[in-house]
Parts: sequence; C-alpha cells; structure tokens
Amino acid sequence: MEYGGCVYIMTNFHNTVLYTGVTSNLPNRIYQHRTKEFKTSFTARYNCDKLVWYECFSRIEDAIAREKQLKAGNRKRKEDLIHAMNPHWNDLWEEVKMW
Repeated sequence: MEYGGCVYIMTNFHNTVLYTGVTSNLPNRIYQHRTKEFKTSFTARYNCDKLVWYECFSRIEDAIAREKQLKAGNRKRKEDLIHAMNPHWNDLWEEVKMW
C-alpha cells in the first residue's frame, strides 16, 4: 500500500526562521507545530507556527526526496517557492486544517 505525503515550510511571526518538514498527515503535523506538542523541537524553540508553503505528493517517497532537495538548497530558493504560492506569507493553516 502506498501513502502520500506533503513537504511544508513553517516560519515564525517575523518570517526570520524557516523550517522544512515532511509528513503523511499535514493537518495533524501542523497542529502539532502550532500547539508546541514537542516542547524541545526546533519549531517550538523558534516559534515556527505559521505554515507558509506546502507541496503534496501521491507517494511519501517523493515527498521525502523533495524535502531533501529543499533542505540542500539555500534560503532564497525557499523564499522564491513561498512567494510563488503565497506572496504575502499568509498563514495557510485555515486552508489545510479540515483536510
């Protein structure tokens, strides 16, 4: 059985910190970040609770490969992706929370 997955980028209030992650359940994972379920995690320490970009794949393996590609790139590349999908860096939580 194949499972899909999503790659996503979170940021903080001032858009100064970017976090790239991958998950098979985007709404649940973003909720965990927003509520700081894992108190010592990177996103909790740096208050990355705003979803600003995501991309979904039908296979989790493809999502993992994309995450690795993004993590190997620089900040400007991530900013360009965010600007293309979400030019005002709005929080996309409302868009994905009821999936």
